[in-house]
Amino acid sequence: MKVYAFEEAGGAARESEIRTPTPSGHEVLVRLTHSGVCHTDVHLRHDDTGALAFPIVAGHEMAGEVVAVGDAVTGVRVGDTRLVHPWTGCGTCAHCAAGRDEACADMRYLGMHRPGGYAEAVLVPHERHLLDIDGIDPAFAATLACSGLTAYSAVTKVLGAVGDPEEIVVIGTGGLGLMAIALLTALGRHRITAVEINDERLEMARTLGAAHLVNSAADSGEATRAAILDATGGGATGVVDLVNSGQTARLGFDVLRRDGKLVPVGLFGGDVTLPTGAIPSKRLTVQGSYIGTFAELAEVVDLAKSGRLAPTPIVRRPLTAAGVTDALDALAAGTVPGRIVLTA
Repeated sequence: MKVYAFEEAGGAARESEIRTPTPSGHEVLVRLTHSGVCHTDVHLRHDDTGALAFPIVAGHEMAGEVVAVGDAVTGVRVGDTRLVHPWTGCGTCAHCAAGRDEACADMRYLGMHRPGGYAEAVLVPHERHLLDIDGIDPAFAATLACSGLTAYSAVTKVLGAVGDPEEIVVIGTGGLGLMAIALLTALGRHRITAVEINDERLEMARTLGAAHLVNSAADSGEATRAAILDATGGGATGVVDLVNSGQTARLGFDVLRRDGKLVPVGLFGGDVTLPTGAIPSKRLTVQGSYIGTFAELAEVVDLAKSGRLAPTPIVRRPLTAAGVTDALDALAAGTVPGRIVLTA
């Protein structure tokens, strides 16, 4: 089968032929029809951690057709269309046994530690990492494995404010931010303020349910802070920061009302200095969020099946070596209006 791997840090994806795996035990071979592109893959391509072993077959938003199963597999058959849950662990520790593979100390994520979705097929280590997506556009379904799951796990952390109507602020309306707004709307929340530097993305946020739009492009912070406070009637009960730079983290903290919660998600990086006295006096919470659980992904898929979750904008490109390289170049340049999905 063909794979489109990064053979060195910063290089283009290259096509090569490898032996098609034969699944055994609980393993399942999925022929990929759709593979989403995530900003994490930009970091992987350039080996930002300095700890990766090349070559790497990246890609962790995968949907496709089951073409072979191991002899111990139950509940999944050849011909089924499935979404792949890529956040796999060792399979035997307490976290994995509880369905919390993403918390496993021995991470074996598909597309990072194991070959992933930039290929013709992927070997999934156990059928419990597959979800039925019947009735969902598989291109949109593929994005749910990371964009959907990450956004859902984050937004549900800011829901349930104490005593106030929920005023939710979403900072950053790229593919992940747009998904967060769509999910909040699907969950019945309509007091959503989107903060972004790009007017086109802000308009996309409006179509997905954002009630207020704040463009923060040409501002040192004060005007944006004032605009958010005005839009939220005095402050947010929850802020989901999909950028998470030093500047946006401080902005999110400063616009919280009493009992508010800031959930940093983005991996932009930076440093922030916070007024520590405000944390106890305003009873504030800062809680990071990274990926999510298999159970949460199943809830996202159910929302999509119900029709309540509006599809976010998708840019389709071919699942080829050139398609992978071009997609990551565009993502790094910030020119993608939504989420790229590579199609076989």
